[in-house]
Amino acid sequence: MNDTEQKRIFLAIVLSGLVLVSWQAFFAPKHPIKTPTTPVATQAKKVETVVESKEVQNTTSKDVENISNTGEAKEVMTFLLENGDNKIVIDNSLSISDSKSTSSIFDFNEIFNAKNPHQFQLIDSQGRYLIPFFEINKVNAYSVEGIDKNLDLRFIGTLSETGKFDVKFTSSREYRYRFIFNSSKSEDSNLLKEYIVKLTEVERFTVGDDQEIGDGNTKWFGLDYHYHIFNFVFDSKQLTKFQVDNEKFYIETVKPSSSQKGYYIFTKKNYDLLTSMGDNLHLSVDFGFFGILAEPILRLLQYIYNYIPNYGWAIIILTLIVKLITFPLQIKSFKSMKKMQKLQPELAKIKEKFKDDLPRQQKETMDLFKKAGANPLGGCFPLLLQMPVFFALYRVLYNAVELVNAPFYFWITDLSSKDPYYVLPVLMGVSMLGQMKLNPSTSTDPTQQKIMLFMPLIMGFFMKDLPAGLNLYIFVSTIFGIVQQLAVYKFAKD
Repeated sequence: MNDTEQKRIFLAIVLSGLVLVSWQAFFAPKHPIKTPTTPVATQAKKVETVVESKEVQNTTSKDVENISNTGEAKEVMTFLLENGDNKIVIDNSLSISDSKSTSSIFDFNEIFNAKNPHQFQLIDSQGRYLIPFFEINKVNAYSVEGIDKNLDLRFIGTLSETGKFDVKFTSSREYRYRFIFNSSKSEDSNLLKEYIVKLTEVERFTVGDDQEIGDGNTKWFGLDYHYHIFNFVFDSKQLTKFQVDNEKFYIETVKPSSSQKGYYIFTKKNYDLLTSMGDNLHLSVDFGFFGILAEPILRLLQYIYNYIPNYGWAIIILTLIVKLITFPLQIKSFKSMKKMQKLQPELAKIKEKFKDDLPRQQKETMDLFKKAGANPLGGCFPLLLQMPVFFALYRVLYNAVELVNAPFYFWITDLSSKDPYYVLPVLMGVSMLGQMKLNPSTSTDPTQQKIMLFMPLIMGFFMKDLPAGLNLYIFVSTIFGIVQQLAVYKFAKD
């Protein structure tokens, strides 16, 4: 393998790393934590019953006629249901305007930031969209029931102690059911707001993006805003069609039925909590491609915290454990780079001697590698084997709600938010530069050397708005890597 091919391989690895890191950088939470607010009074107002003209494409072969039950104005009554610290605000058309659970952190309306965040409709046999208006009786503080006589539809809703709002519809007629979520695009590029649909896998659509259409057997769907979800979960999988159009999400069942059951849930995306709820809600926590490694890492982080109740120290200890586990791979990588470094003068001579005879240059280069027992990729391959662990740990720290409001020391009062003074990103960049200076150079090419010098600066820029917990992890990992590097350098000095 000649110097040009080495250069291409090297640049490919570096650029691939940059793409992966920059992609991850757009998922960083830096949202200020605010105390949720919930309406405490029942409201009533006169409104005209008008249904939006937007429809899910391919739902029916003819234009949809939007109608109300009677074509008359209806009185919208708002109801506040409470069960312990769990609250939900609905009206008699089953639009939900507010919610709070024992585990929620952000305010519901702050997450949606839209008028009529959730709406509910029916679709009759003629393909018309209908808004039900129930005569509702509040059974107790946490349960309501009602009937829409025009549609012959009965409804029961109960707010449980776990925060689930269980709903059940029954009728002598058959309807299809339509749910509309209305949010707004995140103004911060580091805060991703997505509509999610659980089909065979979890499909994600960024709020505010172009139109997307899909269908499939759906278990649950809703809005995912970092650290929170607001979902509707069907009692059993339903064949649905759905459409994401800018800031709105429409989903409707395909098969008419005389009954429908499910529940709404607004909660913090705590992995253990969602796992205990069932229905695969834990899959809303996006651990990425290497999720199989992420859960054990999360468990280890939690285990460390049980003995050292500070998540900053838990991250440090977890990082050291991971570095020790991957240390054998680093030894192999370092030794390979040392061999390549020693061969650089001879490689330069071969390149100069056979500069006009590329086939001979390649042959002589390969013979030199074989004689010296060196592998051009030997320094990179062990590092690539560590990448799954790196990204799994990265995703765990990115998604861990345990870090929300978790302080470390001094100015770091929330490990889930960015370092307000950018101290950790700067320290991380400086330590990475030191580690790169320590690494043996496998090339005399000045272009490659300049790229390597810019890497710490680029990493620091990408990491500046990411959670302090992530910056702490990379900084500690780099410092410990330098210590390991010095130890291996002494061991392999010969």
